[in-house]
Amino acid sequence: MSERGLTHLDPLGRARMVDVTPKEPTHRRAIARGRVNMSTETTSLVARGAINKGDVLSVARVAGIQAAKRASDLIPLCHPVLVGAVLVNFRIEDTFIEVEASVETVDRTGVEMEALTAVNVACLTIYDMCKSVDRSMVISDVALWEKTGGRSGVYRRDDDLLADLEGI
Repeated sequence: MSERGLTHLDPLGRARMVDVTPKEPTHRRAIARGRVNMSTETTSLVARGAINKGDVLSVARVAGIQAAKRASDLIPLCHPVLVGAVLVNFRIEDTFIEVEASVETVDRTGVEMEALTAVNVACLTIYDMCKSVDRSMVISDVALWEKTGGRSGVYRRDDDLLADLEGI
């Protein structure tokens, strides 16, 4: 927890939206990643473009971009921000597809929630498009990997931290 405590609670413990109006807009960026674990047969079908529903990664990319722009509609205390750029990319391995989303803005608050929402929706889209061939898929390891800008400055996830969490 931050030194400032839980900022989404008022003095009586009620939920509130943090007032960001006194802040100056700054350039902010967030990168999030997640995985859809699946069988090697499923990753092969995706890589070959052989899933019956269509081009899985193209649809998941668009879904992630749309989701980043709608994060504040889904998360009650998330501020709407003017999303300047969203990139959604994929890495296909034998038993998983990794999704990475990068979101940028010039605004008064960060875009961590937008990047995390983009990753989650892109992963869900991959799952939806592949479920007819592999219902055992698991979405995992969704995490913020980097954020820049704002009062708290730069954050970069320590690779060892995620390895420790995977061992739990």
